Amino acid sequence: MEGLKRRAVVLEMMERMNGYGSWSGETHVQKCLYFLQELVGVPTGFRYILYKHGPFSFDLRDELTAMRADGLVEVYLKSPNYGPSLRPGPRAKDVMDLFPKTVKKYREQTDFVARWLSPKNVSELERLATALYVTREQPSGSSPEKRAKLLNQLKPHVSVEDALSAVRDVDQICEELMTENHRGASS
Repeated sequence: MEGLKRRAVVLEMMERMNGYGSWSGETHVQKCLYFLQELVGVPTGFRYILYKHGPFSFDLRDELTAMRADGLVEVYLKSPNYGPSLRPGPRAKDVMDLFPKTVKKYREQTDFVARWLSPKNVSELERLATALYVTREQPSGSSPEKRAKLLNQLKPHVSVEDALSAVRDVDQICEELMTENHRGASS
């Protein structure tokens, strides 16, 4: 997925995040789109690497900058004590209206990710996204303890205890996703 369709999905993700009360800073957008792509399989096509605060896409950063320049995303301050937040800009509806089928096609996935991740702070998002990264890189059936130790090795500032909690949360998210997919397939 590329171009304006991809932008429509990014904007839909932001709307869902804001609807669930997310801070919606760039880190929040980065992590939600990572989960959207890597966990639920929405083919946004962003390349992610493991970076300072977990999986990060320089492609997405560039896309958000371009979207700001095009009036599709705007930056605003919710509180002077924290970094800026992002929200769909004045021209966002125009792009979303061009691709109603695409937006509708991925609405359940964006809602699922937003519901799970919007209440999280930046530290929690880093741990969860890195836990997903580690989980995807390990052989199927790798124990939570093994994945937590690897997460801790990659991110030494994350304690093994916090890493284990994040791995278990990711396992729970995966389980809920499978349950929802099964429920959707049987209806």
